[in-house]
Amino acid sequence: MSNVPGSREACRDTTAAKPDGAVVRDALGVGVAVGLSGFAFGVTSAGAGLTPLQTCALSLLVFTGASQFALVGAIAAGGNPLTAAAGAFFLGVRNTFYGLRLSQLLALPPFVRPLAAHWVIDETAAVSLAQPTRRAARLGFTVTGLTLYVLWNLTTLLGALGAEAIGDTDAWGLDAAGPAVFLALLAPMLRTAAERAVAALAVVLGLGLLPVLPAGVPVLAAALAAPVVLWLKGRVPAGGEGR
Repeated sequence: MSNVPGSREACRDTTAAKPDGAVVRDALGVGVAVGLSGFAFGVTSAGAGLTPLQTCALSLLVFTGASQFALVGAIAAGGNPLTAAAGAFFLGVRNTFYGLRLSQLLALPPFVRPLAAHWVIDETAAVSLAQPTRRAARLGFTVTGLTLYVLWNLTTLLGALGAEAIGDTDAWGLDAAGPAVFLALLAPMLRTAAERAVAALAVVLGLGLLPVLPAGVPVLAAALAAPVVLWLKGRVPAGGEGR
């Protein structure tokens, strides 16, 4: 591989172009599939005691599903709002790393970047990074982000209003909708043994500490799973041999 700066992006742009229609189709598929789950967030947020206005504000301004579910889940469990917000913040930090890679790949004009940053999430990163050219990556990012943002906020509103209309969400079992959707979104991302180990250890820490720590704190403690697994992985010699 050449060590000339920018050679990787140059190679990417000289790769056989992907038809715009194929990029749009893939982006719409991801945007629609994930965007519809905003309904579950709206229901979960209403069940946690947030008003439709507060619920919609979270989707409009935060717009990172995992963090939103973590926040309202901790509030529903009786956690301190600051602790709940801290847990949501740590979950959202991953988007910063997506942004570092996407800023190089998309190379958007400076005045566009603050707006585009709001759409830097798992789905837009996945679609963009899968494209063979910068043009396709930009198209995939834009279509995925726009579709997901519109649908997520629309279904959030419908979910919040629907939950408010039916009353007690616990009586209908709708309080389980949020965790179920969260797990459905998370499961396909666990591709390696290390990722599955982090998820399993996080579950053990979260559930194990739930009876002894204030609500919201077990979520923060579960974040320790990642450094622990990475440390253990570093202690195991590759292929069973010393390094």
